[in-house]
Amino acid sequence: MIKPTVSEPFPSSICVFCGARFGNHRQARDLAAKFGEILARERITLVYGGGGVGLMGVLANAALKAGARVVGVIPRFLLQREAGHPALNETVVVETMHERKRQMFERADAFVVLPGGIGTLEEFFEVLSWRTLGLHAKPIAILDIEGYWKPLAALLRGVVDGGFAAPTHLDHVVFVDDLADVLPALASAPRVNGPQKELDRL
Repeated sequence: MIKPTVSEPFPSSICVFCGARFGNHRQARDLAAKFGEILARERITLVYGGGGVGLMGVLANAALKAGARVVGVIPRFLLQREAGHPALNETVVVETMHERKRQMFERADAFVVLPGGIGTLEEFFEVLSWRTLGLHAKPIAILDIEGYWKPLAALLRGVVDGGFAAPTHLDHVVFVDDLADVLPALASAPRVNGPQKELDRL
């Protein structure tokens, strides 16, 4: 895999979407922890969903231990269910899932997707949809651990091949399979909006 050429500084804050469970892929926990350490080393603020369980907890714990600033955004009703992390630098308690996503979006300069479930997919698709609509130009990277996100890549390609999205929309997200490529991929991603979304008018 050719590593991207870095053209911009690394983002100062990154929102990470990932699961509240550990999942079945052996590398997921280790890579989540290593990514937390990388964020601390590069002095990048971690913004995430505020939970203390699953990959979310692994990521936050590693980032905190290594000295990163960590901001969690969590709805009030999930504080107990997801065991809201007790040791974050800042915890933002909101009332709805919509507020959670908006707060995470506003506090981040870029997005990284680790393995996760339905909630992770929802968060990813929202920021991707906003990007295709020209509402932001923040880069999005997906870390594909042991091929976990290959079906997602195929789905996105299928949407384009089916005529429901422009090929340029695939440029809004980059898939990487090496943790070392995540930050360079974000730094080299285009920071401008693509052409206006085409519509099929009657």
